[in-house]
Amino acid sequence: MSNTLAINGGKPVFAENELNSLTPSWPIAYPETEQKLIELYRSGKWGCYSKYEKELMPAFAKFQDAEYSVWMSNGTTTLECALIALGIGPGDEVIVPGVTWIATAQAPLYVGATPVIVDIDPNTLCIDPVKIEEAITPRTKAIIPVHLFSSVADMDKINAIAKKHNLAVVEDCAHAHGAKQHGKGVGSLGDVGSFSFQLSKLMTAAEGGCCTTNNAKLADDIFRASHIGNSFLDPKVPLQEGLMCHQYRMTDFQSLIILDQLAHQEELRDRRERSAQIVRDVLKDIPSVKMQASSYADDTRAYYFVTFLLQPEFVKEGVSRADIYAAIRAEGLLIHEGWGCPLYKSPVWNIPGKMYIKKDTEVCEDVMYNRVMCCSNTTFLGTDDVAARVGECIAKVMRAYTK
Repeated sequence: MSNTLAINGGKPVFAENELNSLTPSWPIAYPETEQKLIELYRSGKWGCYSKYEKELMPAFAKFQDAEYSVWMSNGTTTLECALIALGIGPGDEVIVPGVTWIATAQAPLYVGATPVIVDIDPNTLCIDPVKIEEAITPRTKAIIPVHLFSSVADMDKINAIAKKHNLAVVEDCAHAHGAKQHGKGVGSLGDVGSFSFQLSKLMTAAEGGCCTTNNAKLADDIFRASHIGNSFLDPKVPLQEGLMCHQYRMTDFQSLIILDQLAHQEELRDRRERSAQIVRDVLKDIPSVKMQASSYADDTRAYYFVTFLLQPEFVKEGVSRADIYAAIRAEGLLIHEGWGCPLYKSPVWNIPGKMYIKKDTEVCEDVMYNRVMCCSNTTFLGTDDVAARVGECIAKVMRAYTK
């Protein structure tokens, strides 16, 4: 293989559009689901809390090692309803990481609470437990750790802090379907887990959301908050006076699509993990780039975005991240910068001091502006050979740009 970078006229690792032909398109359409969708359409029983949702509730809970799952319209409403069920409201503070999708911090605002934004760990990119404890005040009522990109947050330390200060823990698992820590599924590690099924997610019905929990009362309160006050534990129970509730229900078409995907999840997760390990082996002797770290060696990772971190101290003088992006893309690998900025730099978050409280977030800015590089999960669903070539795209460029 040519050592001359493709951007300088050398032969690329992948020809134009070759990688797309070697990995599945997304979302994956399973033939067995098609006929069921037609039958559901013809049945006229499309509504919420119907046949497939009732099957999905225990099935997904079991998949994530939880007792209950409650389904709704998307992964923002799930966070909001979790906070409602936990009694979070005006005057309260909720600690969130500075690198996440905006929904993580929008949910506290929706219930009248204030998001408090703290820094992340520079290796896992998940919320830094030390920074959580530093940010706790008498108004703090909850923590929302995010299992970000391809790592699981350090739930041992986060839960210990929460227990010490009597705080609720809502896991944002939007990137982490099938991920585990110490053999136990995410979404079962805190008080509530929140999952998204938006189009790009590891499981998807174009949209959809789910809360998981081991607490029956919390599950019912979340269901009530999202299903206009109704109980699923006992449908005869009257509406609860004063409960702030919404109509965030999901259709049975979505439930069917997600339910059928469950049978494929372990295979897909294991394929991504195997591919990621192959890439890690290709890059192991190149000091200028590392892959996102795990919190613990026994973490089972889901790999929503497969994420790489530049090590600027080993990169040649005058070479920017933009230069590296361009060179890797020229080798035939599409790579991107995640969301491009920390949470609080989003145009939505433009009223600091009123919309949120921000603590020191030096790592967030360094990671998002200087270091992070992401690949989509489908890139890691090819063969071992494809994974090795993906690793070579990055290795070839980083060898050329390493001091």
